[in-house]
Amino acid sequence: MGFYGRQHTLDDLGRRLDRIRETGTGQMLAVRGRRQVGKSRLFTRFVEESGLPYLYFSAVKNAPPSAQLHTLTAELHTSTTPLKDAESLFSAPPADWRDALGRIAVACRDTPSVVVIDEFPWAATTDPSLEGQLQNAWDRHLENTPVLFVLIGSDVTMMERLTEHDRPLYGRAKNMPVQPFNPAECAQALGRDADPLAVVDAALITGGYPRLVLDLARAGSTHDFVHEQLGDENSDLVVMGQRSLDAEFPDAQQARRVLSAIGGTDVGFSSFTQVVGRLPEEGATAQTAVTRAIRVLADKGVVAVDVPVGAGTGSKLRRYRIGDPYLRFWFRFIEEQQAHIARGRPDIARNAFDHGWSSWRGRAVEPLVQEAVSRLGPDLPALKDAGRAGSWWNRDNSLEYDVVVPATSGKKVLLLGSVKWRENKKFSDRELAHLAEARINVPGAAAAPLLAVCPAGMAVGVAPDLTLTPADLLAAWRA
Repeated sequence: MGFYGRQHTLDDLGRRLDRIRETGTGQMLAVRGRRQVGKSRLFTRFVEESGLPYLYFSAVKNAPPSAQLHTLTAELHTSTTPLKDAESLFSAPPADWRDALGRIAVACRDTPSVVVIDEFPWAATTDPSLEGQLQNAWDRHLENTPVLFVLIGSDVTMMERLTEHDRPLYGRAKNMPVQPFNPAECAQALGRDADPLAVVDAALITGGYPRLVLDLARAGSTHDFVHEQLGDENSDLVVMGQRSLDAEFPDAQQARRVLSAIGGTDVGFSSFTQVVGRLPEEGATAQTAVTRAIRVLADKGVVAVDVPVGAGTGSKLRRYRIGDPYLRFWFRFIEEQQAHIARGRPDIARNAFDHGWSSWRGRAVEPLVQEAVSRLGPDLPALKDAGRAGSWWNRDNSLEYDVVVPATSGKKVLLLGSVKWRENKKFSDRELAHLAEARINVPGAAAAPLLAVCPAGMAVGVAPDLTLTPADLLAAWRA
């Protein structure tokens, strides 16, 4: 596979290496990101292109410490540029992690180097002393050597906890999240001539996961890609969601059920009451189960909690949606279709996608548009003092507006927007008139300019204050 995107992260890592060379002192990074997000590929490329001696070790799940250290010793010799004196220092496997870290410190003592421990949580699980041993080695030796020491983990919660104040590596390791491709990186992977509308659709389906984006690029179109993938129960689009959930929630069945209740709807978001109503439990039992599950899911970043712009975080008007675009797509179009795909009836899954895709993507694209507007804010004259874009709805959901940009003060609305994500029907004068009504309904919006987002363009005579095309949205990330 080709290598795409990640330039910002590679530039940041390059600056860290420059600092290490200048000072002769080490830096430690705790790198986190969901499975299949491309962490290992990113750091493999980084170490090989750095030109520095390096060790890239991938821990083995459930392997005892002795087996982990044997693997580490073997992988020392697979580096294109091994650590200095690795042959002699590791002529025999280390007795324990303390021994291994001591030898690594000697190898890096006077030569800028990179050490990567991939799947660090697997190594730490089989040896609970590893974090403490690493803290001790860092404080006594490694911090004073020119080494970039990288810990990578797919257990996002564990990696976040790694640097908290009650853990051994607090104040030593710096956090570095690795996210899926952003829409501009999706465009790069799809090719120079990729249609911006197709790129945005690709981001909604794949969530920016590199493997899925590249699979889509080979398929040629989002429609062909989804139809092809739904024909195979072992395809990446079908299995990655299940594997990701199995890894993050191996024993949390209630959390999985709540995710299904949120993500399986036609519109892709739900109120608390709606989620409770979709569970088999009733009354206080269901409410307690949902409250607990959502707390876990929100902490893990799997579920996003939205409130109307201008409302406090404790607002009872909260809505819940799957935060990861790919998982949002997976729960809507794949989870309930797995049995059909497995028994040789992909036509049922394909028909469900064909009938539901247009309306679902019209809502699923709204968070992406809101983020693009927030990113573009500094370049738009009306949004110099803008806060984060969101949406607004009233208590009974009879009124709703897709894009609402507040001032940082929170007392004034700087922009009101409507998203009509369609290819063949232009934004109409009636839709613009409906959007103008938001100036009356949304507090602080009396003088707000109007934004229309519609890939098909504007109907004759329709002239909002601002329009954004799919290409404009992608530019928010290219900048």
